[in-house]
Amino acid sequence: MAHFVLLKNTLNKLFVGLLMICSLSVFAQESYPQDAFRSPLDIPLILAGTFGELRSNHFHSGIDIKTQQRQGLPIYAIADGSVTRIKISLWGYGKVLYVAHPNGYTSVYGHLQKFSPEIEEYIKRIQYKKKSYEVEVFPNLGEVKVTKGNVIAYGGNTGGSSGPHLHFEIRNSVSEKPTNPLLYGLKVRDATNPVLEKVIAYPLSKNAQVNQSNAKTEINFTRQKDGTFLADKVTALGDIGIGFKGFDRQDMAANKNGVYSVELSVNGKVYTEYDFEAFSFRETRYINTLIDYDYFGRYRQRIQQCFKAPGNRLSIYNTLYNDGKIPIEAGMRYSATLLLKDWAGNETKVIIPIEGKKEEIKKEKEDEKTDTYLVAKKNNNYDLGAAKVYFPANTFYKDFYIDLKKGDGTVGIHTGRVPAHRKFTITFDVSKYDKETRKQLFIARLDKKGRPSHASTYKRGNTFTTRTRNLGTYTLARDTIAPKISSKNFKESQWLNNYSYLSLRISDDLSGVKTYSATLNGNWILMEYEPKTNTLTYNFDDKILDKTQCELQVTVTDNVGNTTTYDSTFYRK
Repeated sequence: MAHFVLLKNTLNKLFVGLLMICSLSVFAQESYPQDAFRSPLDIPLILAGTFGELRSNHFHSGIDIKTQQRQGLPIYAIADGSVTRIKISLWGYGKVLYVAHPNGYTSVYGHLQKFSPEIEEYIKRIQYKKKSYEVEVFPNLGEVKVTKGNVIAYGGNTGGSSGPHLHFEIRNSVSEKPTNPLLYGLKVRDATNPVLEKVIAYPLSKNAQVNQSNAKTEINFTRQKDGTFLADKVTALGDIGIGFKGFDRQDMAANKNGVYSVELSVNGKVYTEYDFEAFSFRETRYINTLIDYDYFGRYRQRIQQCFKAPGNRLSIYNTLYNDGKIPIEAGMRYSATLLLKDWAGNETKVIIPIEGKKEEIKKEKEDEKTDTYLVAKKNNNYDLGAAKVYFPANTFYKDFYIDLKKGDGTVGIHTGRVPAHRKFTITFDVSKYDKETRKQLFIARLDKKGRPSHASTYKRGNTFTTRTRNLGTYTLARDTIAPKISSKNFKESQWLNNYSYLSLRISDDLSGVKTYSATLNGNWILMEYEPKTNTLTYNFDDKILDKTQCELQVTVTDNVGNTTTYDSTFYRK
C-alpha cells in the first residue's frame, strides 16, 4: 500500500509539472501572474502574519489573514483547480486543503473549521474507514475539482492556531517552494513604515572590539527630522557585524509582523541584502543561524544578523559581500546604512557612523568555557550517569563548550541558548525499576520551574530512549493517574432532540493524552479532538444513530498506558 501511495503522489506531481510547462506562456512576461488568482476571502485582507516572518525554528510559509475574530467565514478557491492533498491533524495546520492550479501553482488553506459539503463528505468517508480523526490523503488529479470563486471551506482555528484566521500559501507545484502570496496581486492596505527597535554591533574577528568591548553591544539611535534614524557614533576595530530587532505593521492592524527585505550597505557598497520572496522548506530550520540564538535563548527576542554566521546555508540572500562582515581599520571612518522595507515599499533607515579606533577594553565578553568542548562535525557521546546522550555529526552549527551535568536521576544537557539542527538521542537506564513501575515511567524535560513535559519515549528492555532537538534538563517521571473524561453540553439520560452535536472534555494531568476512541450503540463514531480546549465533539449530522436510546462509550489513554472509559446514555429521535 505504501508503494502505491508513493507512486500515486509521484504521478500527481508529474502531471502538475506537465501542466506548468504547458502554461509557461501565461506568465512568461512576468515573474508572477497578477490577475490569475482572486482573494481567498470576500472581506478586506488584514494580516496577522506575513510571509517569511520569523517563527520558532522556521520561517512563516504564508500569510495569516484575519477572519474578523470569528470562525465560519467562507473560504473561496482562488482559481480553478484540483484538490491534491487533504490533511487533518491536531497541531500544525489543523484542517488544511491543497489545490493544484493549471498554471503551475498550488494554493494552501490552513486552520480550517470544516470543508465544503462535497469535500467534507469525501474526507469523512475516509475518516470512518480508517476510524481516525487524523488523516492525510492525496486525491488523484481531477478526482476532487474546484472552481474559481466557489466555497471550498470555512475559516477556523484548528491545529496550532492561537486564534481564528486563515493561513494561506501559494507554492510552486513542482518544487513545492512557498512564495510570497502578495506577489500575485492580492491587495493589502499598507502605508505604515517598519519599526526599528534595536541595533546591535558584534565583534566577529579575533581581537575585534566595539565601543571598548569585545562583546555584542547595543547601539543607541534617534529619529531625525526627515524621518530617518541616526545612531550614536561607534568606535570599532576588526571585523564587526550588525544586527537588528524590528517588525512591520499593515494598516488596520496592530500585529507585529515580519519585514519584507533588509539591506546593509557601508560607504555606499551593499554588503548584505535579502528578502522574503520565496524560500525552501529544506532550509527553513536555518533560521536559527539568521537570528542571534543566544540572545533569543536569554530574552526571547529575535535579533536578525546582517552577516552570515557559521552553519548558515540560507539561499535568501540577493547580495552577500564578505559574508556581511564589515572590516574596520584604525584611522578610517565609515557610514553603515541599515534599510528595512515592507512589501508595499514603506521603509525605515538608520545610519550608523563608525570610527576605526583601537581602545582599552572595559567590558569583556563573558567566558563560557566548560570542561567539555564539542566539535560539531564529529559524533559525540557522553555518559551522564543516569543517562547517556549521543549527538550525531552536524547536530550543531558550530563548535562550542557544552555544559553537561551528571546525576543519578536527572541530567543537564546545556541550555536552550544553543540551537540543535538535527535530533540527538538521550537514553536512560531503567534496570533498577520493576516492570510495573516502568509501564508508568516516561522521559520528561523539565522547564525552568521544574515542571515535567512528556518527551516521546521509546521503551526497550532496560533502556528508555527519546530523540529530540531540545537541550535542557531531563529526568524520568512517573504517571499513575488515568485521564479524566466528563460531559460538556449534556447530562446523563437527557433528551437531545434539538442538539446538533455532543461535546465532552478530556484531560490528563502529566504525560498527556495519546489516543481516544468513541462508539455510539457499538458503532465507531468520529469525534473531533481540539487539544487547545481539551474538547471532543461528535456531529449528529454523521447520522450514526439507529435507536432512540443511545449508548455512548468513550475511551482515553495517556502516553504511559493509563486508560479511562466513560459510559453515558442519552435519548434522541
